[in-house]
Amino acid sequence: MRDTISVVVCAHDERRWRELQAAVRSLEQQTVQPHEVLVVVDCNPQLAVRARNQLSGAVVIENTGTPGLGGARNTGLEAVSAEIVAFLDDDAVASHRWLELLARGYDGPDIAGVGGSAQPVWETERPPWFPPEFDWVVGCSYLGMPDKRTPVRNMFGCNMSFRRDLVRELGGFRLGYGCDETELCIRLRQRWPEKKILYIPDAGVLHRVPASRTRFGRFLSRCYFEGGSKAVLSRLVGAADALASERDYVRRVLPAGIRRGLMDTIARGRVSGAARAGAIVAGLASTAAGYVVAQMATDKAARRRGWSGQF
Repeated sequence: MRDTISVVVCAHDERRWRELQAAVRSLEQQTVQPHEVLVVVDCNPQLAVRARNQLSGAVVIENTGTPGLGGARNTGLEAVSAEIVAFLDDDAVASHRWLELLARGYDGPDIAGVGGSAQPVWETERPPWFPPEFDWVVGCSYLGMPDKRTPVRNMFGCNMSFRRDLVRELGGFRLGYGCDETELCIRLRQRWPEKKILYIPDAGVLHRVPASRTRFGRFLSRCYFEGGSKAVLSRLVGAADALASERDYVRRVLPAGIRRGLMDTIARGRVSGAARAGAIVAGLASTAAGYVVAQMATDKAARRRGWSGQF
């Protein structure tokens, strides 16, 4: 399995230097070593020089495509040589068996992509009001997701892998951020309906959550942005596929979360339970508002997310 997976880590911000070092170091400690590790630096020549000088375990290249995360990922996609390409964020650390478990997931030609879970590592304490059903706000696995190996619609951008040639044939990532990996996964399965995207929770990464992302205002703004991203996604791939998972989430996961929060307050006297229930309602409302507003100006919303094509 050693020659099976190349890993791409995209970076752009020198303030994440220590996190980038930790990400690359975690790849050196895998039970199955990657074929190669490529660090793609986006629009930061100074960081590229520093990375070349100090990251001995990686090949460092600069983004030659559209500025932004999508262009950086596409640059890495074109540069890798293994048949499978995995993507790890520069602020995430892979568990020791990450690559081993991803590689094992490709046990048939119908498997087009394999991803795993992302657990939050809070810089400060997790806010007591922050509902686990909304951990996607900080790019992590959320309550309500599968707890065993299963096919899914899409993967997390910080923990995903694909058969390289399939993604190249699709033309790579089309959005720079905001549902970019979701759009790619849906487009892949629309092109090849017989293919599967596989979720393996044990193939996990730890994803750092800085204190700036734990404020309630940031929580609401991120929900609003995500709602706008879903409107763009609906325009690109169709609402039926773009919102299939979200419908179940809204109907099943969120009501259960509200009930748990309220019962935590009623039965145990924990005020934080009611706060979590309130945050679920507020987060859903903000997401819905973002969707409605972006629907009225989809071109503008799409450009904000790195889309440069025509509808």
